[in-house]
Amino acid sequence: MEIEVRQGSLLDVDAEVIVNPANSHGYMGGGVAGVIRRFGGEEIEREAISQAPIPVGEAVLTSAGKLKFKGVIHAPTMEEPAMRTTEEKVRKATRAALKLADDRCFKSIAFPGMGTGVGRVPKDVAAKAMVEEIKSFEPKCLEKVILVDLDEEMVQEWKKAIEE
Repeated sequence: MEIEVRQGSLLDVDAEVIVNPANSHGYMGGGVAGVIRRFGGEEIEREAISQAPIPVGEAVLTSAGKLKFKGVIHAPTMEEPAMRTTEEKVRKATRAALKLADDRCFKSIAFPGMGTGVGRVPKDVAAKAMVEEIKSFEPKCLEKVILVDLDEEMVQEWKKAIEE
């Protein structure tokens, strides 16, 4: 499985689905979730909430609203909005998103930094956890994972984690 790392907006990548580092309620208030809702439309949040509660370690798929993607995968990194999260929850969320994308036979998925915003997981810790989960995942359909973030430090940490 190919792993591409790039700096930029999650909304600009060429992927079939994108990942929202969600909370278990499906509320899309701040951070990446807020951007997805603002540009994709309120219906994405409504669809996520209708499938809540979403336990950490599971993921749900919604439409992408006005966005160009085939869907948005909501993978909770925390139970409550804006709560501090952990490396283990970042791992579970990454694994859940990969599994759902693969089960639905998507070929490409794009992730932002998971748990690094309001979740306050150090970027190096999150990058290492995400990359380890991606490398250990054995896909049936998934061919490409794009790791994309506006934050240059996050991008550098992913690159370091891939080289290790």
